[in-house]
Amino acid sequence: MLQIGKINQVTVIDELPFGFYVGHDQDDKILLPMNVAPKGCAIGQQLDVFVYHDSEDRLIATTKSVKAQVNELAYLRVKNLTSVGAFLDWGLEKDLLLPFNEQAKPAAEGMGVVVYVYQDEHTERLAASTKLREFLSETGHELAEKQAVELIIYQRTELGYKAAINSTHLGLLFNDQVFKPLRVGDKVSGYIKQIRDDGKIDLCLQLHDNNARKALTEQIIEDLQAHGGMSTLTDKSTAEEIGQRFGVSKNAYKKALGALYKAKRIALDKTKVTLLEE
Repeated sequence: MLQIGKINQVTVIDELPFGFYVGHDQDDKILLPMNVAPKGCAIGQQLDVFVYHDSEDRLIATTKSVKAQVNELAYLRVKNLTSVGAFLDWGLEKDLLLPFNEQAKPAAEGMGVVVYVYQDEHTERLAASTKLREFLSETGHELAEKQAVELIIYQRTELGYKAAINSTHLGLLFNDQVFKPLRVGDKVSGYIKQIRDDGKIDLCLQLHDNNARKALTEQIIEDLQAHGGMSTLTDKSTAEEIGQRFGVSKNAYKKALGALYKAKRIALDKTKVTLLEE
């Protein structure tokens, strides 16, 4: 059975003047128009196609790359607004509808939004929603603290950044855990910092345990060796400068410098860090 909104592996069943029938058998086939068929397409060939409804509401196949499949998240750009909602560019001839009632905040032309792609249970058409909490869990009792996760930033708040976790959960990355510029739509690696009593999920971009601190101290030593044994990146440097060089928070960097100083591996003053000979 062909799956709407998914990449399907199909066989070319028949050739027509305007395209090809592709599918699994004569009772489970759809049209692949000639303009999106691969060059040299022939009966019996195996293809990967995306299945969706075209502008005339016909089920159709395409070999074009799509930016998101059903039940996935994507960062998409608003192409235009209509009386039924916003239409998003997702790489196909027919744009993806973001209905007004699925907009957490009003969309504007040219705006980039993180959306969840879903299939309407009544029409079977694909659509998008920025109301992520309707599709992803806000509690994470089944997750583990210090678990490595993939994040998509979807909203900036006064407290920090709201992020989708592994496309299944929602969590918060507090400002004090952010050490590099982030924008809506960014995909970053992170960790579960803690699961609160109410199940809400706090996130971090880097763990601050002993293993992480040891790895950072070795990075600092390697960086000093690569720069002739001296660096002007001190504990007085800005969080942005530290984040750009090492991808860590200023607090983590200061603790790593402190550990190296106590171990007498570096000399430290207000303007520079100097590597000491062992």
